[in-house]
Amino acid sequence: MDTYKTKYKPRIVDRELSDLLNTFGGILIVGPKWCGKSWTAMNQSKSEIFIDNANNKEKAFLLPDAVLEGEMPRLIDEWQDAPVLWDTARRQIDSRQMPGQFIFTGSVKISDGVTSHTGTGRFARMKMRTLSLYESEDSIGKISLSKLFNNDSIDPCESDMNLLKVTELICRGGWPANFWVDKKSALRIPQEYIKAISEVDISEVDGISKNNAKVNLFMRSIARNAATEVKPSTIRTDVKNDGDAISDQTISSYYSALQRLYVIEEQEAWLPSLRSKTRIRTTPKRHFTDPSLAAAALGATPALLVDDIKTTGFLFESLCFRDISIYMEALGGKVYHYRDENGFEADQILLLPDGRWAAIEIKLGTYEFDEAAAKLISLEKKLAKNTRAPEFLAIITATSGLAYKRDDGVLIIPLDVLGP
Repeated sequence: MDTYKTKYKPRIVDRELSDLLNTFGGILIVGPKWCGKSWTAMNQSKSEIFIDNANNKEKAFLLPDAVLEGEMPRLIDEWQDAPVLWDTARRQIDSRQMPGQFIFTGSVKISDGVTSHTGTGRFARMKMRTLSLYESEDSIGKISLSKLFNNDSIDPCESDMNLLKVTELICRGGWPANFWVDKKSALRIPQEYIKAISEVDISEVDGISKNNAKVNLFMRSIARNAATEVKPSTIRTDVKNDGDAISDQTISSYYSALQRLYVIEEQEAWLPSLRSKTRIRTTPKRHFTDPSLAAAALGATPALLVDDIKTTGFLFESLCFRDISIYMEALGGKVYHYRDENGFEADQILLLPDGRWAAIEIKLGTYEFDEAAAKLISLEKKLAKNTRAPEFLAIITATSGLAYKRDDGVLIIPLDVLGP
């Protein structure tokens, strides 16, 4: 344990976990497999037990109170393999009436009704993602998102990012295991992840056997339409064109299973004001939880993505969604997208709990900056009567070589200089 902690790489959620342990009796950390939940939990726990071990799982069903015994905070890893532990822990939290008793981690969202109580008031929930570029040491983090919301000006700073580097970051992904493997080996991690999903995980999550070939085609369609408001009809057509037909019911089943595995997530649409007369399209954008999974589902490599700028653009948007979501969640905020009934849109709307917001466009190249900046300024004017002014407008990019403020006030921020 001590050796582990000396090698631990700090995560942005560390402070949130510490704060929650000082407030709630139990913390539930959720997120995709291999994203580092156990490592982060072990960094602050004082004892642990791993329920994916067969002996520990059997003991959990027979003697749940005994499994929970140990110095606190006690980590119960992959608790969903023995749901009985949830209600047992809840009763112990009520009995002791003290914070910081348990850390539960889970890679699968359990079905409704499996536990008798939601844990409200006893358990706080914390979401983890794969590593942001700041956490993987691929971003210098010189421009702080938190400071931007506090009206800090930005000092021009140089970026090392270019098209080839961004395709490598997309295909490699933010998996913690990247710290101890070489670049070539890192590309294998998302490939094996996709393989495990289609061959094992997606059937185990709900106990329903699924066709591996159709699962792969389904994930390929989601990947092909990453960072878009893809509809089930589009997915059905994609799968039919590549192989056998697939029903809407099957599409819904696959999508639900991947959501429960925290493999796919939705970027919800933003409503600027409850009283706004502007009609907003509320279809969410779809993303893989890490852009490397989309690349792996497509069979993409850095070299192939360099030759396919359109696909790279969408996957870069997913990369930005992952990183900025991590930074915003540390501030208690969330990342949305905007599109009205006339098709006017913005790639990202960043919203804080106090109502402060910002708008972002995601662009690979400098040739798109003028159009993107004009769109952001138009959005600000369009919403002026319905909501407060944005704190900032920005273009997040991969290839500008420099972070700076344009004459029109729009910020240019390469992703590898952005941080929390």
